Amino acid sequence: MKKVAILQSNYIPWKGYFDLIAAVDEFIIYDDMQFTKNDWRNRNQIKTSQGVQWLTLPVGQDIRRRIRDVVLLDGWQVKHWKTLENNYRRATHFSSIATWLRPIYLDTSYTHLSQLNSNLIKAVCLYLGINTRISCSWDYQLGEGKTERLVDLCMQAGASDYISGPSARDYLQTDLFQARGIDVQWFEYGGYPEYPQLWGTFVHGVSILDLLFNCGSESHSYMKHVA
Repeated sequence: MKKVAILQSNYIPWKGYFDLIAAVDEFIIYDDMQFTKNDWRNRNQIKTSQGVQWLTLPVGQDIRRRIRDVVLLDGWQVKHWKTLENNYRRATHFSSIATWLRPIYLDTSYTHLSQLNSNLIKAVCLYLGINTRISCSWDYQLGEGKTERLVDLCMQAGASDYISGPSARDYLQTDLFQARGIDVQWFEYGGYPEYPQLWGTFVHGVSILDLLFNCGSESHSYMKHVA
């Protein structure tokens, strides 16, 4: 049995994204999809003394391109790191997380959004001890059709089970998976416990970095599929 999930890359995603990765045997980054403006691909939220704030990567205005083709503009790296540092330096585990996160922001050059997102996702998985194989959609042959492409990716990856987020219930043609012997399961994002968090009222849907800075090596205790 092999469980596979397929999802677009996000910038410093929230904890649920990593729980999904941890729940499967292979996670396929699906950045052959069209880039969508004002979405999670190039931005995410953090907690600040002024409330929840967006951290947004500059990618220009053209949305007629695949996510994997989106080029990053200059000038964001120092700005984003300083924003994280200013808002989380009081967090209990800021220093230990910063030892491996700071170089990703300040010592590495990036040309494309997918490259940055992938690097950050893999670094967080390494820290959390998530050993799931992470591949990219362009490692495989892509067919046509919204659901058909997902089925093809699952077949090529040798999946017996496709794990999907609940938002896909509205459009996913599950019968196409079933016709190829693949069982579709819906991932549940609810039921997370609260953890010690800076800056007022607790917020679940912020970047995973919020959990890591506040809880460090105990972050897994506030997730459902990370040992």
